Amino acid sequence: MENSTIPRLELETFANEGYKVPLLDVQHYPVNSSYFVIHNRDEYPVKDYISPHRRKFYKIFHMTAGTGILTIGLHRYEMGPNEIAFLHPDEIMSWQTTSAETGGHFCLIHPAYFGHDAEHLLNLFKQYPSFETDKSVIQLTDAQSAAIKGYFENMYREDRGTSGDKKQAILLQLQLLLLESQRAGKNRVTTPVSEGYRYIYRFLSLLETSFQVKERDSLVKLKTAAEFADQLYIHPNYLNSLVRNHTGKTLREHIQDRLLHEAKSLLVQTDWGINEISDGLGFSGQAAFTSFFKKKAAISPSAFRKNATATITT
Repeated sequence: MENSTIPRLELETFANEGYKVPLLDVQHYPVNSSYFVIHNRDEYPVKDYISPHRRKFYKIFHMTAGTGILTIGLHRYEMGPNEIAFLHPDEIMSWQTTSAETGGHFCLIHPAYFGHDAEHLLNLFKQYPSFETDKSVIQLTDAQSAAIKGYFENMYREDRGTSGDKKQAILLQLQLLLLESQRAGKNRVTTPVSEGYRYIYRFLSLLETSFQVKERDSLVKLKTAAEFADQLYIHPNYLNSLVRNHTGKTLREHIQDRLLHEAKSLLVQTDWGINEISDGLGFSGQAAFTSFFKKKAAISPSAFRKNATATITT
């Protein structure tokens, strides 16, 4: 194991001096989620969580009340009313609520939602400067915040309506939202993240890049907790304690959860056979994969696929 350039702290010292936040639940978006999701934060309060790579959704959220700490990549923002944030699909992000009060909206947009008739808007999203991690949060005036609240309310109403052209209406509101935010042009200043968050960020980054099953002949080499720690140049016990203390799960549990999430994604989003998925995920055989899946998900892989497919088509 090579020497690390990152300062080492005794665990007790680190716990007292760094990363003083509640437990962050590691959340993956559902594998069969809709391509467009919008919620009112009053009715759908956001809990403290951390979301790793490959969310596959652009996320925009607007705050009209309350406060919280948003971290995107290694950039930390202390957010409050009259602010809007833009999150790129490829970035690890976390949220910590710091007030009982809450207000505003958030929406998730999968790139596939735009379709061929709105490729220009998808290109706008790809080039929009506020999806960069150091420019993600914009401070709004009262008038700008009121306008953006109106766009969100229009999208919320259209999404729950039955109009045949509701998608076009939603896309129009999204474009107006981007324009209004760009006119504000006042990016919030970021603050450094703690050393502990850097470790967790790097572990989740490594964990995500270890699961890139995109083709039938792609093979995942399953790694142990010790191998992940070795890549970070720190002792496995130290990394395990750090991750467990701040996510509530051990390294091994995170590895298994990520493996299960990838298995679910492949079952829902591909037509691969169970044996092909088993091989791609590095299992010794289909029986071992089925046993792992049933133990973690309380359902067989074939039954999960059947249920998920029925949900999508109804």
